[in-house]
Amino acid sequence: MTHALLDAHKTLTELREEREDQGRNPSLNPTMGDIINHRFSRRSLLTGSLAVAAIASTVSPLALLAAKEAKAATASAFDFDEIEVAIEESHFVAPGYDASILLRWGDKVFADSPEFDPMKQSAEAQLKQFGYNNDYVGFVPLEGSNERGLLVVNHEYTNAELMFPAWAKIGKDKDGKDKVEWGEHSPEQVAIEMAAHGGTVIEIAKNDGKWAPVLDSKYNRRIHLGTVMEITGPAAGHLRLQTKADPTGKKVLGTINNCAGGVTPWGTWLMAEENFNGYFGGEIAEDHAEARNYKRYGVPAGDYVWAKFHERFDVSKEPNEANRFGWVVEVDPTDPASTPKKRTALGRMKHEGAESFINKDGRVVFYCGDDERFDYVYKFVTRGTFNPNDRAANMSLLDDGTLHVARFNADGSLDWIPMEHGQGGLTAENGFESQADVLIEARRAADFLGATKMDRPEDVQPNPKTGKVYCLLTNNTKRKAGQEDAANPRAENAFGHIIEITETDGDFAATKSRWEILLKCGDPSVAEVGASFSTATTKNGWFGMPDNCVVDADGRLWIATDGNNEKATGRTDGLWAVDTEGEMRGTSKLFFRVPVGAEMCGPQFTPNAETMFLAVQHPGDAGLATYENPATRWPDFRPDMPVRPAVVVVTKVTGGKIA
Repeated sequence: MTHALLDAHKTLTELREEREDQGRNPSLNPTMGDIINHRFSRRSLLTGSLAVAAIASTVSPLALLAAKEAKAATASAFDFDEIEVAIEESHFVAPGYDASILLRWGDKVFADSPEFDPMKQSAEAQLKQFGYNNDYVGFVPLEGSNERGLLVVNHEYTNAELMFPAWAKIGKDKDGKDKVEWGEHSPEQVAIEMAAHGGTVIEIAKNDGKWAPVLDSKYNRRIHLGTVMEITGPAAGHLRLQTKADPTGKKVLGTINNCAGGVTPWGTWLMAEENFNGYFGGEIAEDHAEARNYKRYGVPAGDYVWAKFHERFDVSKEPNEANRFGWVVEVDPTDPASTPKKRTALGRMKHEGAESFINKDGRVVFYCGDDERFDYVYKFVTRGTFNPNDRAANMSLLDDGTLHVARFNADGSLDWIPMEHGQGGLTAENGFESQADVLIEARRAADFLGATKMDRPEDVQPNPKTGKVYCLLTNNTKRKAGQEDAANPRAENAFGHIIEITETDGDFAATKSRWEILLKCGDPSVAEVGASFSTATTKNGWFGMPDNCVVDADGRLWIATDGNNEKATGRTDGLWAVDTEGEMRGTSKLFFRVPVGAEMCGPQFTPNAETMFLAVQHPGDAGLATYENPATRWPDFRPDMPVRPAVVVVTKVTGGKIA
């Protein structure tokens, strides 16, 4: 793929992200940049690019080179040959590993599913086929096996211009330059999009060294916009969740924009609803009771035209429907007849992730980010305790507990502030009549509590081996000139950073913690960027825009990225292994890269760490991308097949643990 094509215009995915990610936090709470600047302003003389300049003036180049080589020789926790960055039409994995396509958009989920025919798509067919734009991937072992289990996959959103033949075309803008012109949706195309959202539960098994779906499994299931779900927890039944279709406020059809997620210790699947605002259209009056709430969440954004065909997505006709999205959904993958539940105790926001850890007192702690510029990091602590001998006893743990929001202090301490009605301004005088209001308007509640405004918090992943928690901050291009600080020494911060949290005395339910910066991301060879990768990191090892992550069975951190602008960085997104301990701390190595136009999602391991699952989302969405003109036809590379998002399964050719 040539750079000329990539330079043609912003991708449609980038345009969507701009609309979804405006940074709507009006509070005067300090930003993470303010906190980092205050904490590290004096220390910056001895760190980052300033340290290089200072040291280089007093130490010879040969001494610096020797120090770099000595550090590079130190043992990393990862053992694989790093691959090179590139922009290519296919994926690429480290030598000695096999990366095979496991499931693609349109593949069969059931034995009686129709074959995928892109020219004859229908909603009925899509409901029995693997959905679009796979994001979170989880693995639930069956009978404790590492070679048989349930794969649970979120389907975040749809790219109509890449899904439907002849729907989009190449036209001209006002300056005569080429641009993609979108078509008009038909009712059937909207129905297909709705069927392609949600998620998939599918049994997979490893036979003769190869993984494959088990299509006749009793567990297989598609979750979609027609799936009946129960609303539970403190906000269930509240007036603000009641609609004409559901006057009880306790039932809702489906789930949307499921980005990252999690698997609970009791084996249920958590689907996090992220950019739900984009699905709503219409207008809501400025004096409407929900106007302030919806402004804080960016509702309606009108990215989809569903409101034209379904009144529930038109806020002028059904003003409470948007309050029924933005939650964490719990699904029991072992029971295909079970009703998924939206757990309101975890708060309503643009949820990114729902990763958990069993605390030493038996309570379960869940972490998540609210993925928008200048929004917050949260954790939820259950009131009840996990029972490893009684799965049924754990099935209501997420309905009762305390939601906390993070305040990062300049002295390196962190306060987890309880979000409880009646405390810290969360009172009727400020519009919070009950705990239900606190949870429905979690963003505004966090504003009152003085939480720290973060640079797009995405995955927040606890490490049970070390007691650390990793918070991935993707970027903040809304940072203006004059707001630079030691951690983000550039306007329009495009690369993001990673915060490492240490929970006090290994107590993940603690309300007082410590924090440090693990990495400031970006190209370390450009001094102005201020990246902080170790000197052992190669030109292929640095990354930007950290998004999803996983901690493997050995406590090692893997980072997936979203947004490595190919025309700017000369690289695609991918999966990097990051050392977090010892002399190699801050060293990163590239293990897997995606095809052109794609985002790296997942990642996930089997418990024995011998199989890795990766999700490749929106491949081909680069340049003037349409169904007829994708940047790649991955993974089929056939003229009669469109580009297709897919799950990739990675194993070591000789067997054994990965890396």
